[in-house]
Amino acid sequence: MHAVTPSPAKWSAPGKKGLQHVPTIASAYPVINPAPHPFTIANYRYLWFSRLASMFALYAMMLILGWQAYNLAREDMGISASAGILGLLGLLQFVPLFILTPLVGWVADHMDRRWIARIVLAAQALIALALGLMTASGGITLWSIYVIAVLLGICRAFLGPAVTSLAPNLVPKASIPRAIALSTIAWQVGVIAGPGMAGPLYKVDAALPYFICAGLYALATLAIFLIGPVPRPTADKTKGPLQQVGDGMAYVWTNKLVLGAITLDLLVMFLAGATAMIPVFAKDILHAGEIGLSLLAASPAVGAVIVALIFSFAPLSKNVGNSMLAAMAVFGLGTIGFGLSTNLYLSMACLGLCGAADMFGVYVRSSLIQLHTPDAKRGRVGAVSQMTISASNELGDALSGGLAVLVGPVAAIVAGGAGAIVVTGLWSRLFPQLGAAKTFDPPEELEPEQAEQTKRSAG
Repeated sequence: MHAVTPSPAKWSAPGKKGLQHVPTIASAYPVINPAPHPFTIANYRYLWFSRLASMFALYAMMLILGWQAYNLAREDMGISASAGILGLLGLLQFVPLFILTPLVGWVADHMDRRWIARIVLAAQALIALALGLMTASGGITLWSIYVIAVLLGICRAFLGPAVTSLAPNLVPKASIPRAIALSTIAWQVGVIAGPGMAGPLYKVDAALPYFICAGLYALATLAIFLIGPVPRPTADKTKGPLQQVGDGMAYVWTNKLVLGAITLDLLVMFLAGATAMIPVFAKDILHAGEIGLSLLAASPAVGAVIVALIFSFAPLSKNVGNSMLAAMAVFGLGTIGFGLSTNLYLSMACLGLCGAADMFGVYVRSSLIQLHTPDAKRGRVGAVSQMTISASNELGDALSGGLAVLVGPVAAIVAGGAGAIVVTGLWSRLFPQLGAAKTFDPPEELEPEQAEQTKRSAG
């Protein structure tokens, strides 16, 4: 006798209550919401909390590192030269990430992504603890900050592809855009709360923010340990590691939608990165001190969280490509406004607009990349995406610092914002696939894999 294989349940056309389940005689599958809210999935909740705690710690730590570096530099240098030191910190984080990109993508596609995250988050907890001890003992120097920047770059290189590739394994395909919005909320709340608490705590005790960050990283590590087994892509054993790395790079190059989305973010954020100059504006242009430093650093995230909250309840579903292009132009305008402002509150508003526009772009870009990439290649494509994002952020910081040395911080920021607007217009012509992307629906050749992913995640 042959075992009877249960057939999948069928779905009728939408009615007043949405999709109606029509069981067949042989149906043995439970009724599954095709797009459950990500928070109904325990594994995703653990990942979300880990991201919240780790982002809180990262941005608090980076703000204080930049503040300490700038103040140490100002003991011997002028404003423009000290601004260049902040750019150097960005460069030191980018270099290891750039070198490691081929390796970390392959690792994320061939090792348990949970263990990668656990090891890296634990390492970051130790780095934060070391920074706290050095600060408390008075042993913090510019050279020690440079070394820490390199170590953080290595950690971020491994963590990014693992975490971004893990998230789609935890929720069904239809829930991915909402999961991305919620994940970005965790990220941006960390951007707000981390710097928001870092400045005031630094005034109480310079080492205190670092010790709190160490505890947050420990909690983030514990949350990843709570994530149960997740589906893993089947490794291609017919090709060697170098060939597989090449496949990931080639996929990005040949998929013009993915390539256009990644490179647009690269150039816009590279040109219009204003965050590295926040300590300069807080101290020497707006004269706002540590409290102003925290307010300015948190402002972009306030705008981002507002947009992410909207998308978590009402995901974007139409004209997604044109929406991303418009958001990048608005980002450039907000950057110009920040560069020209001499009022703390106007500067905060401009940075908030930048954060809202950036969140819009992140949401669309991340959803397109995740849904248009096979799961077996997500680690490698994610590594390429992370490398370009880091290039735009860290190298953008270096560019801002270098321009600030030559023309001053205000002119550097304004020129970057204008450049971002020009690039957005150019990319809309060079990559018509961006404007043509009306929805997040993946190409037909990925539908079978995405359907299987939905069944595995829901099961």
